[in-house]
Amino acid sequence: MAMAEKALAAQFNRDGHDIVDHNTYVFMGDGCLMEGISHEACSLAGTLGLGKLIAFWDDNGISIDGHVEGWFADDTPKRFEAYGWHVIPAVDGHDADAINAAIEAAKAETGRPTLICTKTIIGFGSPNKAGSHDCHGAPLGNDEIAAAVNSLAGTMHRLKSLRTFTHSGTQKLQAQPKKQRGTTSLPLMQQLTQS
Repeated sequence: MAMAEKALAAQFNRDGHDIVDHNTYVFMGDGCLMEGISHEACSLAGTLGLGKLIAFWDDNGISIDGHVEGWFADDTPKRFEAYGWHVIPAVDGHDADAINAAIEAAKAETGRPTLICTKTIIGFGSPNKAGSHDCHGAPLGNDEIAAAVNSLAGTMHRLKSLRTFTHSGTQKLQAQPKKQRGTTSLPLMQQLTQS
């Protein structure tokens, strides 16, 4: 997707008319980065300078088989620097403000892809399973869900605030006349189809 974005932007964007101008986001875990294909794909992304590619590494030290310590010894930030990536290390993956700041820094880097290294606890909020592979792709169960809801009460309040904010933004967009929505690129599209 990031390669397509770069190719399409080069083909269709004109001064003052960025028709293709989106970022591609990737979420990778420890297990993903152990796979050989990750080396090939990430090296190619660095070589091609895919500056609209933003990858999050969920560094929780767990794979589906258990703790990765002892058999996943890569220095992942250095590995990505060697591929030519912009690396943002040591982001608290449970801190929305820290994640947002990292995303903004990644968007500011337009010449190379960015790896945002987030340190997380798998199963965060689950009092009995957090930090273990017991919650990697497995259901928590009713008792653990109830315990997690109690554990995350403050976080749940923040999520409700986010939902309210998102809902109000959607309502504002829907209040606009339909003919004003998504028409900023129309003159350029007409120009391109006529030439």
